[in-house]
Amino acid sequence: MSSYIYTALLAICLFITHPASAADDLPQAFVAVYSLHSKGIKFAKMKRSFSRLQNGKFIYRSETLTAGLLSLFRKDRVIEQSTWYLDEQQIRPVLYSYEHTGGKKERNVIIKFDWTAKRITNSINGDSWQMQTRPNIMDKLLYQFAIMQDIKAGKDPLVYTIADGGKIKTYNFEVLGEEVIHTKLGKLHTLKLERHKSNSKRKTTFWCARDLNYLPVRVEHIAKDGSKTTAVINSLTGLTLEPVASVVDSLAFPDHSQGK
Repeated sequence: MSSYIYTALLAICLFITHPASAADDLPQAFVAVYSLHSKGIKFAKMKRSFSRLQNGKFIYRSETLTAGLLSLFRKDRVIEQSTWYLDEQQIRPVLYSYEHTGGKKERNVIIKFDWTAKRITNSINGDSWQMQTRPNIMDKLLYQFAIMQDIKAGKDPLVYTIADGGKIKTYNFEVLGEEVIHTKLGKLHTLKLERHKSNSKRKTTFWCARDLNYLPVRVEHIAKDGSKTTAVINSLTGLTLEPVASVVDSLAFPDHSQGK
C-alpha cells in the first residue's frame, strides 16, 4: 500500500512552455488548490502557484501533502519548484528542485540549466552528472505551465522535451476535444488533452479550463497496473473567469466519426 501511495503521489505531482508570448501575455500570479483521490478516497492535497520576481524571473511551485486518514499514518511532503525567465518569447528554465520527505525513502533532486555553456547539471541525493541542453528543453514541472500558454496561443502539436532524472524525454499530447465539467468553482468549459505511452496502459488526461487561462482543473493518471489517481481543483485565487473564444478551430482533432 505504501509503495502504491508513493507512486500515486509521484505520478500526480508530474501532471498539471515554451510559450508563444511575452511577459505581458502571462497570467496574473495565482494559487490553485487541488484534492487528490484514489479509489474514491482522498489521500493528499496539492497547491500550485505562479509568481513573478522583482529580478524579472518567474517561479512555478507545487507542494503536495498527505491528507485524510492517510495523514494519520504518513506525513509525506513533496515540493517542486521551477525558476525560469523569458528569452524573447521562449521560456528558459534556470533551476528545478524536487524534495520528498516524510516517506520511507527521502529524495532530493536539483537540476541547473546553464544556457550559456549549453549544459544541464543533475543532482540526485548528492550524486551529480551533466548533459547537454537541447532546444526548448524544460523541467517536468515547468512544461505543465507551458501547456496553458501554448493552448491559448493555438500551438499545435503540443510536444515537450523534458530533462528528467538525467534522461531526455519527449511528452506528446493529443487534443481530444472540448468538455464541460462541474467543479467547486462551478461549471467550466475545458479542453481535454491526453498523453499516453504506446503499448502501455499508462496515460495522463488533462482538463484545462478555457476561461481560466487554460489552467488544468482536473487531471487523471492511470498507472501501468491500471490504478487511477485523480486531482480536482478545490479553490483558486489570483485568476478570475474571463470568457474567451474557443481555440478548437486552430487545433488538430482526431477523427472518431469513422465507422459510427
